[in-house]
Amino acid sequence: MIDKATALESVLRKLKKLPVGHCIDLRTYKRNRSLLILHVREQQYIIYEDGYETIAHQSALKDMKKLLKTLFKREFPRSNKIRMYELGEYDEEKHRREMKKL
Repeated sequence: MIDKATALESVLRKLKKLPVGHCIDLRTYKRNRSLLILHVREQQYIIYEDGYETIAHQSALKDMKKLLKTLFKREFPRSNKIRMYELGEYDEEKHRREMKKL
């Protein structure tokens, strides 16, 4: 659990160290909305938004701060704490929702 106020910096710091092919799952306290960030290639990420909207975004690391700020406002508007899970290597055969059991 991380504070929403420091979440953006914590996530960006974690993304710089994340190996290619691995992913991070960000969820609300109630775990009903999530952002799954997948490191696809060097400096390239895909963000799967699943909550108020269900959209996939592609972004470079340099544009990630602005995109995450927008997504945090949309998906976590009233949250004070955000759950952050490192899920390890992403397996495309598994569905996104099955990667982290609730």
